[in-house]
Amino acid sequence: MEMKLINQLAIVTGGSRGLGAAISKALGREGAFVAVNYFTNSKPAVETAEAIIRMGGQAAAIQADVTEEREARRLVKEAEEASGLKAGILVNNATGPQPELSIEEVTWEDYEDQLRFFVKAPLHMLQACLPSMKERKHGSIINIGSEVVHLGNSHFSNYTAAKSAMIGMTRSWASELGPTGIRVNLVHPGFIPVERHQEVPEEAIRQYRSGVPLGRMGVPEDAAKTVVYLASEDASFITGQSLSVNGGNTYGM
Repeated sequence: MEMKLINQLAIVTGGSRGLGAAISKALGREGAFVAVNYFTNSKPAVETAEAIIRMGGQAAAIQADVTEEREARRLVKEAEEASGLKAGILVNNATGPQPELSIEEVTWEDYEDQLRFFVKAPLHMLQACLPSMKERKHGSIINIGSEVVHLGNSHFSNYTAAKSAMIGMTRSWASELGPTGIRVNLVHPGFIPVERHQEVPEEAIRQYRSGVPLGRMGVPEDAAKTVVYLASEDASFITGQSLSVNGGNTYGM
């Protein structure tokens, strides 16, 4: 079977665990050289890269704090040197702590913390990749959002506001970069339990699942397959779009 992403360099921020690991592996399975970015814990990043290599792919684990411009540029430089390729696919997936806070409790600093990961880091990463993508007149940026932008979860305004900002940012980038051959899209996963959700009560998961039209919880591979599609030439005429991957739990752009 022909692989869809052969000879492509894919950089996945926060690519070592949870959704990021599934996305990294799915891209590697389709032939991309995957730069698995991590911030502090090298072990899961190395394990993810090794898993890609075992399946016949190519990957490297690369440390960087993508909320810092200099670090973002270093990540792209090291990924290109390790692969011998120019950046062609960027998945902005990195995230940090996600505290649930009431309006009385939340501070502007709590909002800024979320904006650092979901607006600042993607901007730095895009700017670091742009020279290579513009040179090739080809590229695919996939931002990872969340269904919270449609649900408006209470006690989560800092996170919801930052994820909502990604919608307008994605559309503006798509409009500006379309003439250069670079596509930009946004994926909104639903509640997909991963490592960070280990302490979520089973009752909360059952309650969420009961409202999903398809009747099941999502798995990381559901989001990963969508990212692969948007990164590939199968989606060559799709840009500026927001796609919810949540079994129909929300509707809207």
